[in-house]
Amino acid sequence: MTLRALILAIAIAVAFVASSAAQQGDQPALVGVDAVRLEPLAQTVPLLGRLIPRRSGVVAARTQGPVAMFAVEVGDHVETGQVIATLNAERTRLDAELRQAEVAQARAAKRTAQAQAALLRQELTRINDLRKSAAFSQARYDDKKREYETALSSVAEAEASIARSRAALARAQVDIRDSEIRAPYSGVITERHTELGAWVMTGAAVVTLLDNLTLEIEVDVPSNRVGGLEPGTRVGFDLGARRDIAATVRAVVPNENPLTRTRAVRLTPRFESAEDVALAANQSVTLYVPVGSRREVVTVHKDAVLTKKGKRMVFKVIDGAARPQPIDVGLAVGNRFVVESGLEVGDMVVVRGNERLRPGQAVASPGPLSEGTGS
Repeated sequence: MTLRALILAIAIAVAFVASSAAQQGDQPALVGVDAVRLEPLAQTVPLLGRLIPRRSGVVAARTQGPVAMFAVEVGDHVETGQVIATLNAERTRLDAELRQAEVAQARAAKRTAQAQAALLRQELTRINDLRKSAAFSQARYDDKKREYETALSSVAEAEASIARSRAALARAQVDIRDSEIRAPYSGVITERHTELGAWVMTGAAVVTLLDNLTLEIEVDVPSNRVGGLEPGTRVGFDLGARRDIAATVRAVVPNENPLTRTRAVRLTPRFESAEDVALAANQSVTLYVPVGSRREVVTVHKDAVLTKKGKRMVFKVIDGAARPQPIDVGLAVGNRFVVESGLEVGDMVVVRGNERLRPGQAVASPGPLSEGTGS
């Protein structure tokens, strides 16, 4: 082959390659796109809290006497009204019988006083009927009238004695009923303060009872972050292996700890059922407390953001072409960034295939990405 023929062949090959490259450059690049959108932002900070029983305390004796029977042990669960312990009430029963006899005695005294009063009233009437005769004596009439008034006073005294004896009897019956020490609410026995045969006085501690079915959460929140914790605010928390459980703020205690600059916040957890988790007082939980109030922000997909020469930019799709757009981004919200400037809601940006794009290059896309899709 001559030199001229060789040069001609190389020129034809170069022209063919250039023509092919030109044809390929005219074809739009296939990319994935996503829309810039507006969504709520609720920034949170993790804080360590603890489960607190809403009802817990000592169950005390309401009367006195020796412990005759203990029906529970530490760790036992009791229902409302269940017998915890029984005191020996023999003395109280005898006292109740004595009070009942006193009631009967007072009633008999009342009947006697009533009969005496009726007799004196009858005599007083007879003397009064003789008022117009010579046999009438004013002194005798006055004496009988005083005796009749004394008899009426005896009837009133007997009635008061009956009321006093009835009250004493009722008190003895209450003591008999209170000799059975019952659970004021459902819960678990955490401690026994006395033993079988021990004498307990009125008000003495018998057991400590903890209601483990109505636990709430207490967390110490920095005072500069309680602004977003109004009553009714929903807060997420983790409990051991269980995550993303919801709780509602019940109250912010208006008492600040000057050493830690925190305030106690009480929350009501929303457990599906108490049996789903092993709950215990003072059990630790991790709460995700909102830093501030909830607000709407403009966000862009993380895969759309590129860093060129230390600056953030995206390729925005305008009229079928990829146009570079510098942007400023802020906080991360899941798989998206908060847009501080450079984009508006509804802008379409390239999130797949943007690393190889050239400014102004034609692009084509099958459609916006579904939620949570990355490059």
